[in-house]
Amino acid sequence: MAETNSPIRIDFVSDIACPWCAVGLAGLERALEELQGSVPIELHFQPFELNPQMPPEGEDVTEHIGRKYGSTPEQQEATRAVIRERGAAVGFAFNPAGRGRIWNTFDAHRLLYWAGLEGRQRELKHALLKAYHGESRNPGDPEVLLACAVEAGLDADGARVVIHSDEYADEVREREQFYQEHGIASVPSVILDNQYLIQGGQPPEAFVQALRQLAQERTSPDA
Repeated sequence: MAETNSPIRIDFVSDIACPWCAVGLAGLERALEELQGSVPIELHFQPFELNPQMPPEGEDVTEHIGRKYGSTPEQQEATRAVIRERGAAVGFAFNPAGRGRIWNTFDAHRLLYWAGLEGRQRELKHALLKAYHGESRNPGDPEVLLACAVEAGLDADGARVVIHSDEYADEVREREQFYQEHGIASVPSVILDNQYLIQGGQPPEAFVQALRQLAQERTSPDA
């Protein structure tokens, strides 16, 4: 069990391609703002690919979701309206025109792994989610990845080396396999201190309650 004075580890398992991951992250960060540092945390982003076989050219989002989930364009638009509303409630602005296409996100996850080593993972995650869900840009495009890295405060030359190589491919696949073997089949999946799981694009109050409860459990005489 973690020490009572150590930060609560949060593993945010997600994919750039997932709009609910953008909602869930914004909800978590609103919760952290509300807690105002009263519950110390350590945030890590973990990779998950919703479409690992997606080709580089991507696929029309309506066609892809229709085939994958059996939904009609009308049903998809209704879902997107709900997602836009939920995003707006926590401060994330989705592109009203939608994403257009689904893209391969493996290189984005490699770049995020490197950003974690550089201490800028959270900033890069924000830049990638904004580029894709807010601006409908391809998160698999090397130029988009480089622009996001620079926006996140990462070294451009270092980012370029990672993007144009297969660095951290094995590490990303290992992390993906780890979470799949431990039962993670949908995202976002938010794991607190390797023991509590919160799934879906939850509102801030769900995270506030869970983090306060976990912090209280740590200080309990029976902990």
